[in-house]
Amino acid sequence: MRVHLLVLNYNGRDLLEACLPSVLEAAARSRHRCEVGVIDNGSSDDSMAWLEGRFPQLRVIRRPNRGLCSFNDVVPGLAGPVAILLNNDIKLDPHAIDPLVEPLIRPLIRPQAEGESACFMTAPLCWRFDGRTYEGFKTAVGWRWGLVRATALFPGHGPAIRQPGLTASAGAALAVDRDRFAELGGFDPLYLPGRLEDLDFAFRGYLAGYHARYVPQSVAYHLGMATFGEVFGPAGCDQLALRNTLLFQWKNLRHPAHLARQLVGLPARLALDLLRAPWTEPGRRWAFVRAVCGALARLRAARSSRHRTRKTAGREAEFFRRFHPHRMIAAPTAHLPTADHRLRAAG
Repeated sequence: MRVHLLVLNYNGRDLLEACLPSVLEAAARSRHRCEVGVIDNGSSDDSMAWLEGRFPQLRVIRRPNRGLCSFNDVVPGLAGPVAILLNNDIKLDPHAIDPLVEPLIRPLIRPQAEGESACFMTAPLCWRFDGRTYEGFKTAVGWRWGLVRATALFPGHGPAIRQPGLTASAGAALAVDRDRFAELGGFDPLYLPGRLEDLDFAFRGYLAGYHARYVPQSVAYHLGMATFGEVFGPAGCDQLALRNTLLFQWKNLRHPAHLARQLVGLPARLALDLLRAPWTEPGRRWAFVRAVCGALARLRAARSSRHRTRKTAGREAEFFRRFHPHRMIAAPTAHLPTADHRLRAAG
């Protein structure tokens, strides 16, 4: 089976040097025909010169700097049915590829069970570079004072990280079905320059009747915020996360219980922001107020990108029930969800 590995790069020459060899080794050890490429977002460092000198055989795809959205016009045109999407600060275990892509290629080998939904995305077990600190990507979703919170570090997550099951999202390393990625429209540019576009993508996949699987037999290692943190700093990254969380909610959520949580929680957050402003360092002062203003500036775009149908409207509450932290702990090997439609054959 043909599998594409795409590494997203922006001014990451040192990261490529540290991480790309592990990606190439994993590709070489896979039983599949793996093709590795680099999508470069207009780097101004010597990333391209280094790649040309060190790995001249690699395909380099140049795209404007649109973060994860750079995958949107590349993945649909790939020859193979599966793509693994990687940040440039990801290392792969030598045996990471085959278990990660297996749920995506299984329907191409044998028929899908009647009533079983199709897998559109898979996520590996991810450690930090030290190999001891768990990062994700078995992701749960909950609420905290009117804001959606997606996290793999939910209370009690420890025993569940070795158990396969479903996941609500994945970030720096994931595999996707090419056709379903294209069907869902990839990552939404509403969230540029980035943060939470991965949750939005996974949520839309769930609404469409598909499911995402967590595959702990596949292992990755993540430096974390290597490019984003350098550009925006910790406060800037937090600000983007707040703004984009609001955009995610205003774009996607319509269930009365979810609207009520926002109606109660968001004014409380605004009040707290005002009260603690005199004691907050200048870089983080009025953080939530600025996030609300930033989200309001994109409200029209958020409304225009809504995708709601009678079939998917009822799955919103189910998404939050299925990926509640308590359920992720109690039912780590949850059965596959069902779908209203049969699996389309992937090309």
